Amino acid sequence: MRVMTVDPASEVLPTSEARAALSLTLDRFRREGVTAVPVVFGSHRKPEGVVLPYAMFERLLPVIEDVLLAESVRARLANPAPSESFDEFVTDELGFNLADFE
Repeated sequence: MRVMTVDPASEVLPTSEARAALSLTLDRFRREGVTAVPVVFGSHRKPEGVVLPYAMFERLLPVIEDVLLAESVRARLANPAPSESFDEFVTDELGFNLADFE
């Protein structure tokens, strides 16, 4: 298997070109699968978006989820909510009545 390297600055297609070549891009993705080089596009050749094979997206999804989770944790640590007890959380946030479980 060849090793793919992607340098986003190497070729950034204008959005109109990326759109016009979408059918050809999909054909290439079908042929090359996960090894197909993604298409980087944006206005004024500034990288703003990426189209990649779905097989590659599936492999990246766990990493993407980790990054999103890490961002959520960072945001919570930067702006901690007022502390509340577990009982208050269960009743206020989740709408349970603890007396129903006694």
